[in-house]
Amino acid sequence: MLKVDKITKYYGDFKAVDNLSFTVKPGEIFGLLGVNGAGKTTTFRMIMGLLEPSSGKITLNGNKIDYSVTDQIGFLTEERSLLTKLTVKEQCLFYGTLKGMSDKDILSKLDNLLDRFGIMEYKDKKIKELSKGNQQKIQFITAIINDPKLLILDEPFSGLDPINIELFKQVILEMASKGSMIIFSSHQMNHVELFCKKIVVLLRGKPVIDGYISDIKEQYRKKNILIKGDVDKKFLEKIDGVYEVVEKSDEFEVKIESNDIVSNVFKEISKKSNITKFVVEEPSLNEIFVAKVGESYEK
Repeated sequence: MLKVDKITKYYGDFKAVDNLSFTVKPGEIFGLLGVNGAGKTTTFRMIMGLLEPSSGKITLNGNKIDYSVTDQIGFLTEERSLLTKLTVKEQCLFYGTLKGMSDKDILSKLDNLLDRFGIMEYKDKKIKELSKGNQQKIQFITAIINDPKLLILDEPFSGLDPINIELFKQVILEMASKGSMIIFSSHQMNHVELFCKKIVVLLRGKPVIDGYISDIKEQYRKKNILIKGDVDKKFLEKIDGVYEVVEKSDEFEVKIESNDIVSNVFKEISKKSNITKFVVEEPSLNEIFVAKVGESYEK
């Protein structure tokens, strides 16, 4: 288990991370989120042992993270960190060797992954000759080539099309099913909802949202109702408890203050004919993120 226990990090007088705690168990995919400058990168660096916390501690399976355990960690950075003049094979041999792997094991694992990602023909190509999407695949391969027990993924889908996002998703879920602890970070909340059950959202280094996504959505009182039928926007906007109506291609998304308003909206809608859809939905994680982080910015 990864345990982050009350860590704080100062750069001089600037507090980059403020009393942050969370755990990630084997097989869990945990979301660490936040706006730019929120403290995510500093947290990642402390987890990997590249920075020491000013206070608090981080342990992996009960041990302090140092060079004795870093071979068990994989990290895909948001920025490209590939050596572009090397070939794919040379790049992976370099990273695998840093993780204590033998050349034989590296090349065997590399062939499996290149085949899985459909890029075997690029094995002896230089990194700079690859497209951005294929470079991202190689960067991902270097992060997982050592079958890490702890995998940190920072914007892993950058530059990928939907087909390759699905391929990455399958590999990530397989790793979790085999017991890897995974920390997932992305600005795309729909990607976070694909994987994560638990999240922490940082703002100025401090958690503003923390817990299971299902609980966070339940506690957030505002809901959405999808309505399709013989109604217009002005009619919906006049219903008590409705604070916004979004007109989509063939339906309306009606935003309400709380679940208590549903019956009132239904009562008013029932006065109309030809209503073919009335569905109450939880708000999206993106909606909650914008609302909660926005509130905190204003304080």
